[in-house]
Amino acid sequence: MDNIKTKHLKMLADYRQQLMKQPQLRSLFLELTLRCNENCLHCGSRCNDVRSEELPVQVYFDFLDKIKHDFGTDKLMLCITGGEPLLRKEFFDIMGYAHKLGFRWGMTSNGILVTDEVAKQLHECGMGTISISIDGLRDTHDWFRRTKGGYDKAMRGVEALIRQGTFRHVQITTVVHKKNINELDELYDIMCGIDIDSWRVINLEPIGRAKEYPELLLEADDYRRLFGFIKEKRALGMPVEYGCTHYLGLDYEREVRDWYFLCNAGVYTASVMANGDIGACLDIERRPETIQGNILRDDFTEVWNNRFEYFRTSLAEKNEKCAACTSKEFCGGGSCHSWDYDKLEQQVCFKDILF
Repeated sequence: MDNIKTKHLKMLADYRQQLMKQPQLRSLFLELTLRCNENCLHCGSRCNDVRSEELPVQVYFDFLDKIKHDFGTDKLMLCITGGEPLLRKEFFDIMGYAHKLGFRWGMTSNGILVTDEVAKQLHECGMGTISISIDGLRDTHDWFRRTKGGYDKAMRGVEALIRQGTFRHVQITTVVHKKNINELDELYDIMCGIDIDSWRVINLEPIGRAKEYPELLLEADDYRRLFGFIKEKRALGMPVEYGCTHYLGLDYEREVRDWYFLCNAGVYTASVMANGDIGACLDIERRPETIQGNILRDDFTEVWNNRFEYFRTSLAEKNEKCAACTSKEFCGGGSCHSWDYDKLEQQVCFKDILF
């Protein structure tokens, strides 16, 4: 099995090099607002700590017209996020227009504002997929997201989406940290009791507001427990999966998610932030070398075709230790969102922990 995985990973490494030369835009994230009705301890965008600039609706209409003209709609997925995207008062105007143009789209949400009526409206304007955050059992979820009653409201939102019965994929995402890792088995029982399509389990990352709470980050034994849990439940047929982040070594690659690690930032994925800034993955720190332009003054297609240099060269070559690592061919230096852009080093590396 390891020989097969190694063969696949070598093929993927060659493909990564090809993508860096000839990127393919497949996922376009639109951050409609940075306003949020929660105040989560781990927020990568520090929502509620920063002012949310919001683009006029007509800017989105014109932008979507251009994206359809330049990239088409067949291979491109719009990924709608925030903040809490449903707080954008023109949300259904924008997404209704995207639907009219033929775009496929999905959304990440905390679920608090999702009712039966909202679920119906989401169906009518073409939403296909949605991921709702449930970050622990009731008390832990409410503490982590600093929202009294947040768990119950989010679960009611999930139930409304399931009752609607027309979405291609309803997912729950759980961020695992020191205070909820012992709740995984109870959460598993809950997830098995509701008709979701998948349960996405990820670890707390040292980005955004989470940097202020290092005591919540997982340690080596926690990571081994987390990946062992996911691997075991997948073997039982539960649609649980680890997120797209980080190279996990031969024991866990392909075991805890459907395919192998590939950081999509700048090769498959681009983003338009709430103020119009153009970037790669929205979890990446926002700074001069990661912001590629702004749709209010730059042509997005030109930016996609001719910029993103930082993301189209191997991160491993920017760090002496990574450059000498025997796994650099497979990890490429790791995920761009967990890269330290000041120290030029990876903050999350599972070498010596998992393999």
